[in-house]
Amino acid sequence: MYSNQTRHATVAEIPNRYVLVFDPQESGAPGIAAAQRESELPQLLAEQGYSSTEYFPMLGIAVVTSSADQLEDFRQRCAGHKLPASVVPELVYRILPDAPAATDSYADTGQFTWGLQAVGASLSGYTGKGINVAVLDTGFDSAHPDFAGRTVTAKSFVAGEDATDGHGHGTHCIGSACGPREPQQGPGYGVASEANIFAGKVLGADGSGSDSTILAGINWALENKCEVISMSLGADVRTVHPPYVTAGRRALELGSLIVAAAGNNAQRSAGNPGFVGAPANSPYIMAVAALDSKLAVADFSAQALDTEGGEVDIAGPGVGIYSSWPGAKRYNTISGTSMATPHVAGVAALLAESTGLRSQQLWDKLVATSRDVSLPAMDAGAGLVQAPASQEA
Repeated sequence: MYSNQTRHATVAEIPNRYVLVFDPQESGAPGIAAAQRESELPQLLAEQGYSSTEYFPMLGIAVVTSSADQLEDFRQRCAGHKLPASVVPELVYRILPDAPAATDSYADTGQFTWGLQAVGASLSGYTGKGINVAVLDTGFDSAHPDFAGRTVTAKSFVAGEDATDGHGHGTHCIGSACGPREPQQGPGYGVASEANIFAGKVLGADGSGSDSTILAGINWALENKCEVISMSLGADVRTVHPPYVTAGRRALELGSLIVAAAGNNAQRSAGNPGFVGAPANSPYIMAVAALDSKLAVADFSAQALDTEGGEVDIAGPGVGIYSSWPGAKRYNTISGTSMATPHVAGVAALLAESTGLRSQQLWDKLVATSRDVSLPAMDAGAGLVQAPASQEA
């Protein structure tokens, strides 16, 4: 989440829009086969007059426009088919609000950004080659010269907008995760410089999106067998949002790891530690805090909640981060847990390449190899994410 907008955004619900989560583990019902979901759910949705275009088969989740009466009738139909369903309102998500830079301990050099130095990517012999990394954000500037010749697959899930980045946040995050270590100008800024890039546009040019666009992006990333999914977005809600419990777990079951920004709703200098919001507060999604160049927790970086899933899991560089930007500007330096998240995603790609680990094992490796920065776990989780050395096994 990128800090330049309202620090304490209110969470909006979209009127008459609901997320239907078909998750037997959450309901306590016996397991339902994926084949049953595939065969029966689309038919039930169609019979009820719901569009099947917002049913995400990789997740077993649908997003619908509905009245309360219509929803209740649908739930009864599902019960008759032994298809457990929970229903929650569809929420609005945003890129997360820019913070002042700290006095440097690490600093950008002519060769590498401070972030690449801090996570060890500048010394790693791994580049993420062969690993699919999805960045679900505001899109991507496919004309950026630093990405010429790279394998980039882009798709928009935002109505009326193509995959072009009309904001800048997405191109910046993709740059940190998968940009070059030897760009046309300035320092190297990309962690997984040879990873295959999947740019999913789930937030519009105004920086906002909803459950339907984000879940569509996750479903697409899983269909494309992305080993790592990076989401620098969120909503300031303390409670775990059920769709991301299911989505995070399904991703792990399918060999993918989702990392998400913990949030920028803190103002620690004023005594406000903030809290980890959705979707990062899902227990199956890795929540990322932001550190500054002195390896102190960023003033805006959200603190863990005392609930399952509300933890901060790991930290990455998130203050004064230089990366790619769309259009003639080409580069920009901004701050946020949004910037920390793609550093973690990039390192996850390097570890996936170097070790062959996936899913929960990849999560565990990221935690086990992180650097202790002498900060409480509620602020920085296991510590600063670290790239594998050249001989990592």
